Amino acid sequence: MDRAGASSASLPDAVLDFLRRAGLAAPREAPRAVPLAGGVSSDIWRVELARGTLCVKRALPRLKVAQLWEAPVERNRYERRWMETANRIVPGVAPRVLAADDAGCFAMEYLGGLPLWKAELAAGRADAGFARAVGERLARIHAATAGDARIAAEFATDASFYAIRLEPYLVATARAHPDRAAQLLALAERTARHHVALVHGDVSPKNILVGPGGPVLLDAECAWYGDPAFDLAFCLNHLLLKCLWVPAAAQAFLGCFDSLFLAYIEKCSWEDASRLEARAASLLPGLLLARVDGKSPVEYLTEDAQKERVRRAARALLAGPPSRLQEVRDAWQRS
Repeated sequence: MDRAGASSASLPDAVLDFLRRAGLAAPREAPRAVPLAGGVSSDIWRVELARGTLCVKRALPRLKVAQLWEAPVERNRYERRWMETANRIVPGVAPRVLAADDAGCFAMEYLGGLPLWKAELAAGRADAGFARAVGERLARIHAATAGDARIAAEFATDASFYAIRLEPYLVATARAHPDRAAQLLALAERTARHHVALVHGDVSPKNILVGPGGPVLLDAECAWYGDPAFDLAFCLNHLLLKCLWVPAAAQAFLGCFDSLFLAYIEKCSWEDASRLEARAASLLPGLLLARVDGKSPVEYLTEDAQKERVRRAARALLAGPPSRLQEVRDAWQRS
């Protein structure tokens, strides 16, 4: 959670008022706050209070990306509800929520000192056992919430999920690739109509801490009661892209890909595992293409040759949709 941030800064009055109302800050306390970097959708601060250090997050109405990308700030409420729900299912899988309001702020425990999985991968440290744990924990959350009408009603965030996931990733990419638009729009439509389990929506190595007890998931702003195949494909997508970022560790990253998806599929008890895998496998090429030509391209693929490799592999897979994740992995490796 301790993403390298800027120097000390004053909290906005509204955020400081929230901390005082919640009883986390004393009435006259002026805490030291350090903005944390790493996200495009929220302001995040490490706040040092008399009672100890915590983290405060506030959603932004317009995301900090090159293209126009707006999203409802209500997603902040669903993020902290996802964290609370997930922690009841798998204790410690998310930071503990300390306080929240309905104006777009919540406070959570500060987990400084824990490395991000993305940083580990950037250094070429690919731990297949950790990847397996990510797959297992994700499957446990999906299994525990599948078919739960109460959770479905609490996370009926279809409009928000479309605004911050389906439109900027699949729909925007369809505009950039008219000859693959039909396939990409069909993936968006299919994903939108599957309401199966509680989805995190941003299971990426940049949002996973390597904790002493296993993976800790952050940034659940996209929380939605929808298709669990999205979470699986979204995370696997990053493991493939990392092969271009750190070529020397590509084989180890593919080993992480295998470990994560096999652990997840083994625990898929709420529906036929082959159907879920088929949805994840066919969605994965669309997500690959989205990370170079959608509204949120990955920042570490900077060379034209890297982007062209992604386009070549993804476009070919979109033309003949795979039904097994191994097909995607093998096609990626051949490319």
